[in-house]
Amino acid sequence: MTHSIESPILASNPKLYSFFPLFYMAWADAVLLPSEISAIESYIGKQSWLSKEESDFLRSFLNPKNPPSPQELKSWKRKINETSVEADDKLAAIGEKLSALKGSDLDENLKSSLKEIEAMMGIVSDESAFNLRAKERKTITQQLESKRSFDVQKMTQVLDGDNKAIIDKVKKVLADPQFNYLDTDNLSEYREQVFKWCQLLADQGFGSMAFPKEFGGEGDMKKYFAIMETLSYHDLSTVIKFGVQFGLWGMSVFFLGTEKHHKKYIKDIGSLKLPGCFAMTETGHGSNVKGVETTATYQHSSKSFVIHTPHNRAGKEYIGNAAVHGQMATVFAKLIIDDVDYGVNAFIVPLRNTDGKTEKGVTIEDCGRKMGLNGVDNGKIWFDQVNIPFENMLDRYASVDANGQFQSPITSDNRRFFTMLGTLVGGRIGIPRSGLSATKSGLTIAIRHGDKRKQFGPESGSEVPILNYRTHQRRLMPLLSNAYASHFALQYVTERFLNRKEEEMQEIEAMAAGLKAWSTWNTTHTLQECREACGGKGYLSENRIDRLKNDTDVYTTFEGDNTVLMQLVAKGRLSEFKKEFSDINFFGMMNYVAEKAKIGFTEMNPLIIRNTDEAHLLDAEFHLSAFRYREKDILTSAAKRFKKHLDAGMDSFDAFNQTQYHMVNVGHAYVERLILEQFLEGISKVEDQQCKDALTKLCQLFALSQIEKNKGWYLEHDYMTGSKTKAIRKMVNQLCWEVRQDAVALVDAFNIPDNCLSALIAVTK
Repeated sequence: MTHSIESPILASNPKLYSFFPLFYMAWADAVLLPSEISAIESYIGKQSWLSKEESDFLRSFLNPKNPPSPQELKSWKRKINETSVEADDKLAAIGEKLSALKGSDLDENLKSSLKEIEAMMGIVSDESAFNLRAKERKTITQQLESKRSFDVQKMTQVLDGDNKAIIDKVKKVLADPQFNYLDTDNLSEYREQVFKWCQLLADQGFGSMAFPKEFGGEGDMKKYFAIMETLSYHDLSTVIKFGVQFGLWGMSVFFLGTEKHHKKYIKDIGSLKLPGCFAMTETGHGSNVKGVETTATYQHSSKSFVIHTPHNRAGKEYIGNAAVHGQMATVFAKLIIDDVDYGVNAFIVPLRNTDGKTEKGVTIEDCGRKMGLNGVDNGKIWFDQVNIPFENMLDRYASVDANGQFQSPITSDNRRFFTMLGTLVGGRIGIPRSGLSATKSGLTIAIRHGDKRKQFGPESGSEVPILNYRTHQRRLMPLLSNAYASHFALQYVTERFLNRKEEEMQEIEAMAAGLKAWSTWNTTHTLQECREACGGKGYLSENRIDRLKNDTDVYTTFEGDNTVLMQLVAKGRLSEFKKEFSDINFFGMMNYVAEKAKIGFTEMNPLIIRNTDEAHLLDAEFHLSAFRYREKDILTSAAKRFKKHLDAGMDSFDAFNQTQYHMVNVGHAYVERLILEQFLEGISKVEDQQCKDALTKLCQLFALSQIEKNKGWYLEHDYMTGSKTKAIRKMVNQLCWEVRQDAVALVDAFNIPDNCLSALIAVTK
């Protein structure tokens, strides 16, 4: 039996047309459920105005064994669309329009009955209108489009700041065909290409930028950081090898050495004439630098040092530049004089001659292929009684005098050690800035793709960009806000480091450690989300996310394991004095810390914790108060837990181990508050109002998405009610919707060169 909408029965009684929107919706998913059959059967039976022939005709549309054909369904829909379905039309209204079109008005009883059956079947009105709407009518989701509510070039200027000139110069150099990406699986070929790229960059003066003018540089550390960050839009192996050579190797000689070392080495390091390494990590000792076992034993008779690896696991491992190119290394080793251990010091140790042959007593092994960064030649190094000259000790903070006696202007071993490492904190600033560039690259690829890639849509309309879907916005928009937030925070810690004073170093080290951990974790998470958001296209190497993911994955563990760094941050937050954690007396200050952590009664006002007004939820003061409250409360709680263990007689080491989880949370809360403060501070300095408005919206999204992430904590501590956290979730949804409209412009403001981005799905032209 056919189900024609042109049946003579319909022509004789046009009121029957009112049933067809109902039939169409019931059959639209190709399955007529028993509950739907029962509801419609009951409804038909109650219509006393129907003749038996008409009732049988209508019931014929309810046989699951005889469904309408695809052609019949389409004919029903075409007929229904002749009524000009409106967005807010319910099924009853659509049925009424269809009957009227055929010359019959429905009485009030029939209209009421249609509404009842619609309610019984649970059909959503908007769904009805969307499914039955004519093609030319667009849904709200379809209408959402990218816009530019601000001048993209002005936003780029905001991000570049006073580094614009050097950033533009680096981008211009990277645009040269010499920097075209190399597509090869040959490890040696890739390593040599990376070395060549580093040489080209050194020829431009980029490598020596931070060194003094007398050694071929400009003495500008700020430009050096900007160079590293901009290079990170290109090949990340090049960035890391560049950083090892000019940052770790060069800066260790510069900061830990004295004038004699500067004159002898710095110029050749800056020009890459003298490739070198930074040999700190050992197989048995990664983050625990104080535990390194390599020794540097002073020889009175020859006034020299003997560098020695006492056993296999004391070998230096994962050392960049070591496997192929490194000729010398800054080696961290325990200084031994007359069988007395004077702690970890730094020494310049030759590895190879200019012909590439290893020096006597030096054994180097290639680490081989890695998960990423395969353009960097990482190696393992062992020393077998390697003799080095007296002047090869980097002696800015410690030295051996002419009589073979240890000398240092810093009497405390611990303080001297941390002072020495503090000068190298720049690495913990450079890595997250590099990771941020990779994050920006990933977001640019995923957001541009999401804006162009169309999938699904209302049945009667065209497909819509996937970036218009709330789930897609929820995946990417908070991460876009994280990237902007990290940018301002990392700029701040860079300035603090460049203008540091000795009494501020503990605070700066905590900032650098915390931001390195938070930002690189965010990089890893963001790139994974970008990969998934691009579907199969994100899995293709031609779109580069694979390389970004693999190359940055190690960022979470080198220059300090992130979890360990967060514990260091917590230690810094718990201590008001520049003392080592082993000196437990600083917990005598816990009463002071607890006093500082008291929360004003106004924040716990019942009206405030329930306030769901939009103005309140978007207020920066509310955001700051929530972040600060959480930080202080977690800090106080961790301190009390630690103190409780100590009072019970527990060893301080065990007490720290018992509270490690809380210590990591202290670090997270501190960093999140720091990032929010610096985001707001950065926005306050922006002069262009349109840029400021766009950044403010991003800042609101950053703050509320972090609060939403930690809503369980806020609920547990009665800082917010459930109704408020629900309102925050709704506001995050709304902000994601609004930020999406500017999302393409916001990633365009990163101004990443197309030749660096090198992703087919991100091409805009």
